[in-house]
Amino acid sequence: MSSFLIILDLVLLAIILVFVGIWGWNKFQAKSMGGELTNEEFKAGMRKAQIIDLREKEPFKRKHIDGARNLPYTMLKYQYNELRSDLPVYLYSDSNTITLRAARFLKKKGFVSIHWLKGGFETWDGRTKKSKY
Repeated sequence: MSSFLIILDLVLLAIILVFVGIWGWNKFQAKSMGGELTNEEFKAGMRKAQIIDLREKEPFKRKHIDGARNLPYTMLKYQYNELRSDLPVYLYSDSNTITLRAARFLKKKGFVSIHWLKGGFETWDGRTKKSKY
């Protein structure tokens, strides 16, 4: 019975190590892309950046960060070439997973300065706008 418990402990330890490794790798990748920005950091750099709202068209119309451009994640692989790779890209959406996927995609396409809003659009405390269309 004790050998079964030892094997169970080793399996649990391996699972924990895998999760810690994945978490560490994601943190490392995030740092290499640029990383997340607080509201204050986002506001401070947004005049020199391309602000991209990754949400779909309807949520963007209802409310978005003032100065943002709507480029839904579902269309990113078809329209990323409309962005300038020599300028910083500031991303946000309602989903951290979507935002990180978009950041990784842009990194693979040669963009070097990619940042995203910590906590997504829900945490934004700056100026917003409603679309006219």
